[in-house]
Amino acid sequence: MSMIFQFRMLCDEDDYFLREYEVPYDMTLAAFRDFINKDLQYRPEELTSFFTADDRWNKLQEFTAMDMGATESDGELLPQAMDRTLLSQVVRKKRDRLIYQFDVLGDRAFFLELTEAMKVEPDKRYPAVTLAEGDAPDQYRAGAGSGSGSVFDDAMGDFSDFAGTDGYGDDE
Repeated sequence: MSMIFQFRMLCDEDDYFLREYEVPYDMTLAAFRDFINKDLQYRPEELTSFFTADDRWNKLQEFTAMDMGATESDGELLPQAMDRTLLSQVVRKKRDRLIYQFDVLGDRAFFLELTEAMKVEPDKRYPAVTLAEGDAPDQYRAGAGSGSGSVFDDAMGDFSDFAGTDGYGDDE
């Protein structure tokens, strides 16, 4: 193990949720999924996927927990198996992005971006959680997390008094 990838992970369900992970570049996507699930205290699920993503978070290539067999059909890329795909095969440079869809049926996901590639620190253990803020969203119910919300919503909450009628009529 000579390189470590540092990822920042966000969730669109909760603006207070943030994780940073340092993981070996030669880790499989399946092992990365297991590490994330362990950190978030999620139960293992077979219906999960990773996707590579462009700079606008559009899903590109899919990597599934269950092996779908073929990798190409009529020029279209079919899902590849997580357990046979290394991070270094799908993430190559800073700012490359992955989407970890942890709830396929609910279309819920985490958004990961490679923030750094660095050398292994000999006295450090990998994979590692280097930053953990906020509670993870409930694995099975969207919006059920204790920290659900938005920094914007919290800030604007004090201004709710201004909604509705302002006490002035059109003739005043």
